Amino acid sequence: MTTTDDLGPTGRPQVEFPEPAPLESHGPARVISMCNQKGGVGKTTSTINLGASLAEYGRKVLLVDLDPQGALSAGLGVNANELDVTIYNLLMERGLDVHDVIEETATPNLDVLPANIDLSAAEVQLVGEVAREQALSRVLRPVLDEYDVILIDCQPSLGLLTVNALTASHGVIIPLECEFFALRGVALLVETIEKVQDRLNPRLDIDGILATMFDGRTLHSREVVARVVQAFGEKVFHTVINRTVKFPDATVAAVPINDYASTHAGAEAYRQLARELIANGGAA
Repeated sequence: MTTTDDLGPTGRPQVEFPEPAPLESHGPARVISMCNQKGGVGKTTSTINLGASLAEYGRKVLLVDLDPQGALSAGLGVNANELDVTIYNLLMERGLDVHDVIEETATPNLDVLPANIDLSAAEVQLVGEVAREQALSRVLRPVLDEYDVILIDCQPSLGLLTVNALTASHGVIIPLECEFFALRGVALLVETIEKVQDRLNPRLDIDGILATMFDGRTLHSREVVARVVQAFGEKVFHTVINRTVKFPDATVAAVPINDYASTHAGAEAYRQLARELIANGGAA
């Protein structure tokens, strides 16, 4: 890790993170939730592209779609509406093998556990279950030793599915759109994370806050990032994700930006995020 005198978008000295060494074996996985109760902040985009970048560096990655909208599945070319069995069935039914539900993607080392609209029923149905917050932990347990990183794309709420994700996780990444309205909900999210730490999952840690949809040309974006750094300090990733049309274009093409536009600055930003996460111990 090397530091330069130039200031980055976060107002701190630029940091260059080294390319990670290859792994000799895989597992056990570090489970990370991509979480923010506000929609449209780049959760799914970040889950797909961070996962693809980690896979590019030789990590075996499983992406978990925990949003009934199924955007993660669709963004990786999986038509979850045509699937008979999804993560909903794994959460609600005994006797199913998670390996039978995992789908391979076109990206090497990158698999997905898909979801569709059926998952919306799980929020209500889990309420009456014993150990309802542990359902996702049970689903993921058989594959923990087969992956290096498991990234969970949470739905935009702080309901029972999100609590399940936090209970199953070692870490949380909070994508935060560079808008003042996006700042308001972060305190509530951190409060929820702390409750899960106290009551359900003491190992849970905030891996970092990720500034997304940044536009360095606007004072507004720069002020929001400055305020986030002021409030959360070193918990804010040095990596900042700029706003670009290439991300929705890659989503339409149903591939990560690494495959759609490998040399684009957006692809390099997620590679840097992967290097930063690994350097900070947030991934293998």
